[in-house]
Amino acid sequence: MLFLDEPTANLDPEAAKTVRDFILELKKEKRTIFLNTHNLDEAERLCDRIGILKTRLIAIDSPKNLERSLYNRKTIVHLANAPDKALEAVRGLSFVKNVRTSDDKLILDMDNPERDNPELVRALVQAGCDVQYVTELKSTLEDVYLKLIREATPK
Repeated sequence: MLFLDEPTANLDPEAAKTVRDFILELKKEKRTIFLNTHNLDEAERLCDRIGILKTRLIAIDSPKNLERSLYNRKTIVHLANAPDKALEAVRGLSFVKNVRTSDDKLILDMDNPERDNPELVRALVQAGCDVQYVTELKSTLEDVYLKLIREATPK
């Protein structure tokens, strides 16, 4: 078991990368590593689970789950045309929980975009919409941290 407190603080980028690479090698060896850091980008890259503390533990989960918790999986469909036609086409899909338009974009709440995006795109194309690309609205670990800390602060 290894406890590290701000292992890359005050290091130049090359030395910090060497330390991160060493931590990743230890991780491959199935070592348990506790990493205390304010560097959320580093925590996201190195850690399987992240705990957020403010005098007590207020959240613990994987970086991906923490990030998804802020926006609840919003899928963004960028269209070349016909956002009103697109809105009609997706409202009937059972997996679309909520949908709205913003400029030439559809913003959808969906539980499982990886599974449902192909059917979503097919429905839009069949309705005559030109889909430019599909993305996911992503929050950062910093966004999640700030939200949780604000919520945990007494008013």
